[in-house]
Amino acid sequence: MSIKRKFFGCLALGLLAGFGVGLGADQGQAAEVDLAKAKLVDLTHTYNDSTIYWPNAPTRFQHKVLSFGHTEGGWFYSAYSFCSPEHGGTHLDAPIHFDEKGESVDEVAPEKLIGPAVVIDISEKAAEDPDYRLTVEDVTGFEAAHGAIEENAIVLLRTGWSQRWPDVKAYLGDDRPGRTDALHFPSFGEAAARLLLEERGAKMIGVDTASIDYGQSKNFIVHQIAGAHNISGLENLTNLGRLPPKGAVVMALPMKIGEGSGGPVRVIAMIPEEAAQ
Repeated sequence: MSIKRKFFGCLALGLLAGFGVGLGADQGQAAEVDLAKAKLVDLTHTYNDSTIYWPNAPTRFQHKVLSFGHTEGGWFYSAYSFCSPEHGGTHLDAPIHFDEKGESVDEVAPEKLIGPAVVIDISEKAAEDPDYRLTVEDVTGFEAAHGAIEENAIVLLRTGWSQRWPDVKAYLGDDRPGRTDALHFPSFGEAAARLLLEERGAKMIGVDTASIDYGQSKNFIVHQIAGAHNISGLENLTNLGRLPPKGAVVMALPMKIGEGSGGPVRVIAMIPEEAAQ
């Protein structure tokens, strides 16, 4: 049986830029998504003992068994507890992470977490320079090849770094606990971030490295820019190479942590049949 869902109102507007191009939907109309035909791609790393955290995180992912086995009544029952810092694994940075007036995780509206995906691939440049930062020229070059980046897009940066997971030294550039001075990995550059957020109107940005700022950043300027515009960031994504440059729709739904500056997130991309071809 074909499973269909219609997204109306604000959610529809977020999806239209991604599905409207392929399906011919007009701005402001509802877009119909046939989930039975859409290709789903999980952009999320599993949380486990190998999950990578920022080097100065006080703890790592902890998973404890509370119950596992058959009860006195004869049925099987399992339950666990887990504990984790907010910023580790595939997670969302809420605007308040770097802006005291920004939204916390529980305040980020759902329509800001769902939208058309734009995937900019800098993996070849990053392979030559682990400190590479996305440039304005990279963005305009992408647009020359694939068309303008529409307002309310979720812009994802593919560096190829996810293939290094979960090797901490290969992924972060340094595996010494607590040390953040020798990190090396690519990400967004300041000018490109300003272009995407201030001129193109991106609703969220994300990357397959540990930060929306590159490893050697000392001032986390991209975080500051995003926070100042009340924009969230996605970090430690994976499988971006399975997405088309345009046409997919991303859903990034974090744990709704009250007053949270971030939190674990399950990120799913939906690629309509037309965009997958």
